[in-house]
Amino acid sequence: MKLVFAIAFGGALGALARYFVSVQVSHWLGSNIPWATFTVNVIGSFILGVLYESGTLVWQPTAEFKAFLTVGILGSFTTFSAFSLDVIVLIERGAWTTAGCYAFGSLVMSVLGLMAGMMLLRGLVT
Repeated sequence: MKLVFAIAFGGALGALARYFVSVQVSHWLGSNIPWATFTVNVIGSFILGVLYESGTLVWQPTAEFKAFLTVGILGSFTTFSAFSLDVIVLIERGAWTTAGCYAFGSLVMSVLGLMAGMMLLRGLVT
């Protein structure tokens, strides 16, 4: 149960951080291009990379604290960080083709999934 609370608390903090970073980036750079999303995705991926390597090389956090940081905070700050880690883990295993197909497939299918959901709802509402 401690794990669930750690994730939930981290999720709340990550969502707030995403909101505040997005507002500030949009204020600085405008919203014609989704710079806010781009920024949180890059920052989140960078932070997950640091946490992943530090957890592998020099630091052994508890399962609850690791979940608080990665699933909770970074998971709600950006899910792109988890995707980025999945791609790198595949590459580190030597599965370059799988990593490329996963990255390309995730991008294309996620965009198509979003479009399909929008079209479904539009068809139901109109």
